[in-house]
Amino acid sequence: MRIAFAVIYILLSLALGICVCMARKSYRKIGKTVSVLVGLLIPPVLGNLLIILSGNQTVATIGCYIYFIGMDLVLSLLLRFTCDYCVIRWPRKIIRYSVYAIFGLDIIQLLLNTVFGHAFSTEAILVDGFNYYRLVPYWGQTLHRVIDYSVFFVVIMIFIVKIVRSPRIYLERYFVILATMLVTGGLQTYYIFSRTPIDRSMAGYGIFGLLIFYFTLQYRPLSLLDRMLASMASDISDGLFLYDLYGKCIWANESGIALVDIKNQQFDQAGELLISKFGEADIHEKDVWADTRTLNSGTEVRYYVFRKNTLTDEKKKKMGSFLIVHDVTNEQKELQRQRFNATHDPLTLLYNKEYLYDCIRDILKANPDEQYCVIFVDLMDFRLVNDVFGHAFGDFALKSVAKWLKEFVPQEGVFGRLGGDTFGVLMPVSDFNEDKVEEKLSQFVINDGSVEHNLLIHLGIYEVRKTDMDVSTMFDRAHMALSDIKEEYQIHVSYYDEDLRNEVLWAKKISAELPDAIAKREIQPFLQPIVDIKGKVVGLEALARWIHPKDGFLSPAKFIPVFERNGMIVEVDKYMWRCACEIISGWGEENKDLFISVNISPKDFYFMDVTTEIRNLAKEFNIDPARLRIEITETVMMNDIDNRMKKLNSLKELGFVIEMDDFGSGYSSLNLLKDMPVDVLKIDMRFLNRAKDDEKARRILQNIMNLSDDLGIASLTEGVETQHQLDMLCEMGCKLFQGYLFAKPMPLEEVERFLKNSSRDKD
Repeated sequence: MRIAFAVIYILLSLALGICVCMARKSYRKIGKTVSVLVGLLIPPVLGNLLIILSGNQTVATIGCYIYFIGMDLVLSLLLRFTCDYCVIRWPRKIIRYSVYAIFGLDIIQLLLNTVFGHAFSTEAILVDGFNYYRLVPYWGQTLHRVIDYSVFFVVIMIFIVKIVRSPRIYLERYFVILATMLVTGGLQTYYIFSRTPIDRSMAGYGIFGLLIFYFTLQYRPLSLLDRMLASMASDISDGLFLYDLYGKCIWANESGIALVDIKNQQFDQAGELLISKFGEADIHEKDVWADTRTLNSGTEVRYYVFRKNTLTDEKKKKMGSFLIVHDVTNEQKELQRQRFNATHDPLTLLYNKEYLYDCIRDILKANPDEQYCVIFVDLMDFRLVNDVFGHAFGDFALKSVAKWLKEFVPQEGVFGRLGGDTFGVLMPVSDFNEDKVEEKLSQFVINDGSVEHNLLIHLGIYEVRKTDMDVSTMFDRAHMALSDIKEEYQIHVSYYDEDLRNEVLWAKKISAELPDAIAKREIQPFLQPIVDIKGKVVGLEALARWIHPKDGFLSPAKFIPVFERNGMIVEVDKYMWRCACEIISGWGEENKDLFISVNISPKDFYFMDVTTEIRNLAKEFNIDPARLRIEITETVMMNDIDNRMKKLNSLKELGFVIEMDDFGSGYSSLNLLKDMPVDVLKIDMRFLNRAKDDEKARRILQNIMNLSDDLGIASLTEGVETQHQLDMLCEMGCKLFQGYLFAKPMPLEEVERFLKNSSRDKD
């Protein structure tokens, strides 16, 4: 028996040594503590090995010293290991150091046994026919045992408390070590009190060391992992179904049970329930399978992603499969929301311009034989709506138009917001009813509960001829059609035609050529004489004419309206003023009594300081301001009246003569006449033409002449073409005349010849 236990202790010592080496290499934080604790278990085992094998009292006594001191070291470190392993706070330093001090004193008193013999001695007994030296304890040994058992009891209590407070799945982690300590402690106690030869409890110490190494550094709590994984699988929001090798459902988590309403844990019905709810699927035919399904309950639509994978063992053999059903409704709705925001206008919820263009391209490509029209919808004077009623009402107006478009556009068409106050539509020509549209738009009244307003909406229509034309070009042409009804309030629909396109192209062409035309003096001042009642030329009006290098002579009607619309009339007027000043300056003393009238456009006041510009020109050419007359129309005064009145007064104070052109053609002439610094009234030639056979118009004309005389304002009638008209005007008291009866507008060379001939005729 002695030999058997000796072999066991040797093997345990070697095993513990191997564990020490492996623990020192462990990456875990507790590895160092484990290596020291397991290493300290070797001396008690070796001490007992000496006691067992030695037949010598001295060697046996040395074995006892090694055994007892080793136990002190083991128990001191066992307390530290227990705190680390059970994850509790290590006692305060003073308590910790006190425990170490007690063990240190115990070791000292054990060593002093060699001097005082107070702790223990040994006595020889026969075991298996050999001397075996058994321990004879004294009071020092009893003290040693009290210290060791006290610490051992504390360790046992820590493990018991930890087991009580921990979840059941963690019991294995603590219970095995606790059981081993209790068995080893029991054997140790039995050995002490029974005084049985050979301390068999040392085998328990060795096994205890091996278990500590295994459970702290090598053990994987499979039951814990299983329970944790099962708990996680049960708690995940996805439906999870586990199938055996033959495709039978053996388990489903809570989400899966709720998804298909499995009753009474009857998991084998899961396959049928899935098919019943989501339709047929290739769940069992393929090892790896994925699909998407939509579930429409009537009140809402939900989206699911199905994913199936195979489960294999460590040898890569198939042992079953699992199916995950993931509810992606929120993700799909968010994706749909992002797509909607990317393709729709946020205010009206109609298609935005980019997506509308894409839809139109697709429709035209898919229906090449259908005749479509593109409609440009424009809310006229919309800025005024915002300014007067506020932006909230403006938004309401846009939404109202969007609502009308939903009713107006047929299912075969498409519509959206182009931006600002404009919308775009594509619809079959056959579905567009102009009469119904005119009827609707003539009374397009919106009311938000507090404000009511009649919106003016214009529709420009382009009938698609070439389906491969760029959509933006189609809408440009539809927009172009609106120029014909821009100022109309009774007409709401206008069609694009090639004449309109040619006009736009012409406008772009001459606008691009204007700077070069001015620089090359292709635009010239044509002068039309103004005569008095005796037929003497007293002045001339400067009128712009364009001698185009390719298109020849261009009348003002070909380019002046274009420049009036785009604002380039400002450059023409400045050029004409300069030309007039050059002519007056070039005459010198010759024709010194003649003046030249120049026109001022309403837009001149927007883009420059008219007063400063004209004054500087007069100074530059050193001419008398009275010889450069300023001709305005009453439309100049339609906006910013006070400011423009100040500028005209400034010109008058500088010596310039102010003429009002086309007097009588507007609606506020008399009201303006009261305040404007006007020196000359130019009677509208159209009014003169009506006066020939209209007695009422004739009397009004006579009263205008009388009014101008009473106000001290000279009257000048333009458009005099016949002797009869001249006689009538002279009879009415008109003093100045202009018209083809006397001379047409002429270039400077002809005018100078005309003036010389006229002067000789007078002589």
